[in-house]
Amino acid sequence: MTTSPNAAELQRFTAELPFALDGFQQRACEALERGHGVLVCAPTGAGKTIVGEFAVHLALAAGRKCFYTTPIKALSNQKHTDLVRRYGADRIGLLTGDVSVNSDAPIVVMTTEVLRNMLYANSPALHGLSHVVMDEVHFLADRMRGAVWEEVILHLPDEVRLVSLSATVSNAEEFGGWIQTVRGDTTVIVDEHRPVPLWQHMLVGRRLFDLFDYDSGRSMADQLLVDPELVRHIAHRREADRMNDWQPRGSKGHGPHRGRPSMFRPPARTDVIATLDREGLLPAITFVFSRAGCEGAVKQCLRSSLRLTTDSERARIAEVIDRRCGDLPDADLPVLGYYEFREGLLRGIAAHHAGMLPIFRHTVEELFAAGLTKAVFATETLALGINMPARTVVLERLVKFNGEQHAPLTPGEYTQLTGRAGRRGIDVEGHAVVIWNPSDSSSEPAEVAGLASTRTFPLKSSFAPSYNMTINLVSQMGPAQARHLLEQSFAQYQADRSVVGLVRGTERGEKMLDEIAAELGGRDDPILDYARLRVKISERERAQARSSRVQRRAAINDALGALRRGDIIALSQGRRGGLAVVLEPARDADDPRPLVLSEHRWAGRISSADCSGAVAPLGTMSLPKRVEHRQPRVRRDVASALRSAADGLVMPEERDSRRRRGSGQDEDIDAELVDLRNQLRRHPGHSAADREVKVRIAERYLRVERDNAQLRQKISAATNSLARTFDRIVGLLSERGFIAAPESEGGPVVVADDGRLLARIYNESDLLVAECLRSGAWNDLAPAELAAVLSAVVYESRGGDGPSAPLHDAPTAGLRRALARTRKLAGELRADEIRHRISPTREPDEGFVTTMYRWATTGDLTTSLAAAAESGGGTPLSAGDFVRWCRQVLDLLDQVRNAAPAAELRAAAKRAVDDVRRGVVAVDSG
Repeated sequence: MTTSPNAAELQRFTAELPFALDGFQQRACEALERGHGVLVCAPTGAGKTIVGEFAVHLALAAGRKCFYTTPIKALSNQKHTDLVRRYGADRIGLLTGDVSVNSDAPIVVMTTEVLRNMLYANSPALHGLSHVVMDEVHFLADRMRGAVWEEVILHLPDEVRLVSLSATVSNAEEFGGWIQTVRGDTTVIVDEHRPVPLWQHMLVGRRLFDLFDYDSGRSMADQLLVDPELVRHIAHRREADRMNDWQPRGSKGHGPHRGRPSMFRPPARTDVIATLDREGLLPAITFVFSRAGCEGAVKQCLRSSLRLTTDSERARIAEVIDRRCGDLPDADLPVLGYYEFREGLLRGIAAHHAGMLPIFRHTVEELFAAGLTKAVFATETLALGINMPARTVVLERLVKFNGEQHAPLTPGEYTQLTGRAGRRGIDVEGHAVVIWNPSDSSSEPAEVAGLASTRTFPLKSSFAPSYNMTINLVSQMGPAQARHLLEQSFAQYQADRSVVGLVRGTERGEKMLDEIAAELGGRDDPILDYARLRVKISERERAQARSSRVQRRAAINDALGALRRGDIIALSQGRRGGLAVVLEPARDADDPRPLVLSEHRWAGRISSADCSGAVAPLGTMSLPKRVEHRQPRVRRDVASALRSAADGLVMPEERDSRRRRGSGQDEDIDAELVDLRNQLRRHPGHSAADREVKVRIAERYLRVERDNAQLRQKISAATNSLARTFDRIVGLLSERGFIAAPESEGGPVVVADDGRLLARIYNESDLLVAECLRSGAWNDLAPAELAAVLSAVVYESRGGDGPSAPLHDAPTAGLRRALARTRKLAGELRADEIRHRISPTREPDEGFVTTMYRWATTGDLTTSLAAAAESGGGTPLSAGDFVRWCRQVLDLLDQVRNAAPAAELRAAAKRAVDDVRRGVVAVDSG
């Protein structure tokens, strides 16, 4: 690459800065000026964005374009504000999916998904593009959205210079090596120096200690020795605690006292903030890892007399709140918790998490950046690069829920969180504080020191081809070139490098097999066959047990689906056990859930989970034309009539016993299992005197053999793994008619009209959406009904328990039909995906359908949130989550408006956008 004609631009750029560039910033900017791409890995707060801003400067100086991408809308909004302040509103644009401001400007800030969509659409906006900044590029490890970063890196035209800005990662050289492979000349710059030193502390009770012995003479970078004073203090507290546990109760009791006194519990949150205030360590961010915990912390502070602001600060805070929140409807303020939110901010205290109303969250960010909010209780989403640096970061616990279980923080997560401490240009040092908890082993000084002194944050690709990506690749370059492109991904790059270690593992395994076989006399010793027979028998027994469970569940579902009104059945599970009468048959054949009333007056829908045995009718009884089962008096009368009608009926246990006596057998006989057992008894090894000793050696051999086979499978899976997944997706899309067969043998594969529809759908359930559109499943829906059914595609229930149960009492008949057709299409798609060995599309989740319909028809926030709580079994939905799901529905409505083949459906989508985007959903939509 030749030297840039703008060789003096770095001097012009730095002349406008109020500070001198650090060494890594200087090196990165010089590489950019020479026309190289750059990858910059540096700690949070080190000033990486200066390199991105120099790319903006170079593009403007050359009369070209620069796109500045970020992973989240909040960061895009923030960077847009920063650049407008420097270069003026006429030269800076903003694109975040639902917001478009000055999109033709030479510099456009956008979310990474927007740029990906531009690349697939060959947007004219790409003409003249010279630089792309990818801020927080380590986000490509994100399980849900990370693939977008790799798509952009692979698709950008070769002449575009890529500026990748990442937090410190331990495999920066590997990541940089891949970027050099796919983008050409790229300079990798790694800097682990924090411009603002970070000091580590522990808070024990109300006393603050250094975590490390900073007076030992070592440099901070080499600090591994835990402060002995901290260790002594905790040991004394534990000893005092033990002594206090066994103190006599006194005159009113006998024996030892076993309750832990309150003075040995972790300090209250108000005491923590007061201690930090006393030590001059505010403003502080306290990471809580729970939305409810963040809100609860603010409420604790509001119940106290804690106030962290002056009169003049309160006046400025009130001005910002009024400006930011002035457009919120007055009627919604109580349900939004506005008055408590305002009171907390006026005292200098706030929460920050993804479940907050966006306008509240943005208000907190503005006030914190201005130094007016002193204490923020936040979830880890705040560590994603939002510019809210603090003097101090507090960690209440070192364990967080990762979506599946509570797991200890990794060193990388600890570094990312504590990296928010220390404001460059404001603080001379930052502080990380961990609260000691005597009942939590992860908060012991040695454990915390291990986290604080380890710098391992490997970047691992989450890239995998999706349906939308596949159809766009095939459309643009055909299957062969698309497969080649996938083989260039970071995911494949890492997979190929991993094969080396796997091959070494198989070599070690083969050596172990030779050693174990030598104990038996060789690999052909008959005892190995005998041990294999035992394994086959165990596997067959387990398979038979699983098959029986599946067959039993299928039989129960068939029986539930066949029940009719008035049938009397027996339930055998839990508190609902006993007799019951069917009030209403099942509506869904795939998931039959008849409405029943039990002899114990319980009424509700049952499923196969409520039945462990047969559910064939024991008899029938007459029912009134209308049974108001929600009324206690009606339930009592029907239950009484049920008990009377059941007299003389044959109970299931007696019926099953008669059937078994009549058949002369209690269980099915598996012929293959019988044959295997006979082979085992006839085998020579069965009668050997030292059989069990040799079998134990043989079982070791088989375990190593299985491990080796698994390693070989991993090697096979890693080699061209993405290309194979791509081929399977192409096969499924061809089978379903999204990709057309070549017109002649050896001719090019072409994308069908339905495929072009799929290419315009950017959603986790993209193929399901395309199937619903082309099949007409959503035609003839009113706007509110369309918004509601789309919510089932985007919504995901919290808690990790899977999707909500199908909604059988949807507000309208049209919506019920649309949901049923969507479920049916999803089931058919899932079956095809399993057959093609493709990861199944997430099932529709109907937990937000009623809420979405209520909002789209009424615009009333109170009743909509009440509907959400009712759908969630009493669990409330936060206003922030409500707005977030509404905006995801809006995003998909916009795609339907552009892609739907039916004009009526496009018109309904356009009207639905207006019905959903109002009130709190419309306020601060950026």
